[in-house]
Amino acid sequence: MRQRLAGGAGPRLAALAAALLLGGCAAVGPDFKRPEVQSLADWSGGSLATLAAEQRGRPRAQTEEWWRNFNDPVLDALVAEAQRVNPNVRTAGMRILEARAQLAIAGSLLYPQQQQVSGTVLRTGTEASSGPDTVLTAYSIGFGIGWEIDFWGKFRRSIEAADAGYFASIAQYDDLQVLVAAQTASFYAAIRTLELRLTIAHENAALQKRSLEITERLFKHGSDSELDVQQAKSQYLSTLATIPQLEGSLRQTQNALSVLLARPPGPLPEMAAGRERIPQTGLAIVADMPAEMLRRRPDVRAAEMQLAAQSALIGVSVADLYPSIALLGSLGVASTSLPGAVRKFDWAIGPSLVWNVFDHGRLSNEVLVQDARFQQLYEQYQGTVLQAAREVDDGAVGFVANREQVPLLEESVKAAKRSLDIATIQYREGMAGFERVLDSQRALFNQQERLVNNLGNVAQSLITLYKAMGGGWQQARSRPLVDDATRETMAERSDWREMLAVPLPPPDAAPPQTTPEKEER
Repeated sequence: MRQRLAGGAGPRLAALAAALLLGGCAAVGPDFKRPEVQSLADWSGGSLATLAAEQRGRPRAQTEEWWRNFNDPVLDALVAEAQRVNPNVRTAGMRILEARAQLAIAGSLLYPQQQQVSGTVLRTGTEASSGPDTVLTAYSIGFGIGWEIDFWGKFRRSIEAADAGYFASIAQYDDLQVLVAAQTASFYAAIRTLELRLTIAHENAALQKRSLEITERLFKHGSDSELDVQQAKSQYLSTLATIPQLEGSLRQTQNALSVLLARPPGPLPEMAAGRERIPQTGLAIVADMPAEMLRRRPDVRAAEMQLAAQSALIGVSVADLYPSIALLGSLGVASTSLPGAVRKFDWAIGPSLVWNVFDHGRLSNEVLVQDARFQQLYEQYQGTVLQAAREVDDGAVGFVANREQVPLLEESVKAAKRSLDIATIQYREGMAGFERVLDSQRALFNQQERLVNNLGNVAQSLITLYKAMGGGWQQARSRPLVDDATRETMAERSDWREMLAVPLPPPDAAPPQTTPEKEER
């Protein structure tokens, strides 16, 4: 029901309004507290902890811009470009601007929500068959205002939800920065690996071609059988057949990297420098404890902020169970053009009370709906953190396993080369058949392929580990969300100039509602 008071109770109403404004400081609903993941309470880093122990005494390396540890200027430039121009990153930046606008909308609810100015001018006339015509002009203007006082904290909870949503959009932007950096480095390492595999394939094809030519000459002079010729030819053509496949894979990977950089598909001219060099480095020092490292991951922070926003929405739904208290006022002036007409001045002011007492469970069940959504996001948060821990451990395991294979495969390649040299000498001296030479050539090609693939896997697994640790997003906070051309286009279309000028918060910033001292719901 709605109750309205007006009249000579102006001072008392003003005092009541002041009391409500001062007293309306306790927001209903739960206060958010950063959730804990009990299943990881005793987790000390798993395989990453073992790797971290190996780094004691080493100088600290770059961890925020981890790709710089590879000491490859081309890679550094490509990552910086991808984080700036990638379409998905730019889209995420637009979502931050959308969240800023949503936050401004939520903040406006603390001010008078209803404002109305109305005015009319009406001109009427009468044409008489006898006597003068009559023309009458009537005008009126009025102003009305309504201000619902945030007595139960509904609007403040809405701001809290929008604020958490804003920080969630920033965390998602950060997550894309991590993803794009990792994808760029991964494509880059894959291209360098394929380039080196192509070189090895060409070298082995040239070696096998010389062997084929030798067997053909010996066969023509009757010193060798046709079987040796056909076996040499088969092996040479088989190696030659791997080259088109490698070239096709190389072009496809180049296309993927080009599109990631918002360029047309094709090779990148700047990658002509540093060809056939797979980027290699060790793991940088891991300074953060595992729990803090996981919380730093942007996807974990995004899940946390979404949970905080949903917690605030519970408070919004709880506030709807209580009466809505508002201050209403209106002002109006009306008059006509008649001689001696009186100008009327009307005004009204008073509080308004609206309370949906008989909602038949609609509002109370809305609270349950919002609470159920909170619990769903809570479980998703738990899963996100556990998945993050798994990715860290998987990345560390993969890096260790691939790294340990390198010296073994290097020795294997040396042995294969020596085996080929011996087999060739014995064949020339008639101490061994040509089949042993073919076996040695085949073994050398296979071991060289394994070594190059393994070096590529070392780089890929290290990139995966750095991505799992969530580094690579911090520098983007100092860059503008949109380029100058987009900024001008948006400013011409809508009034974006002031909002576009707002910088992103620093990396350690968080909504004030999510401080650790808040009580758990």
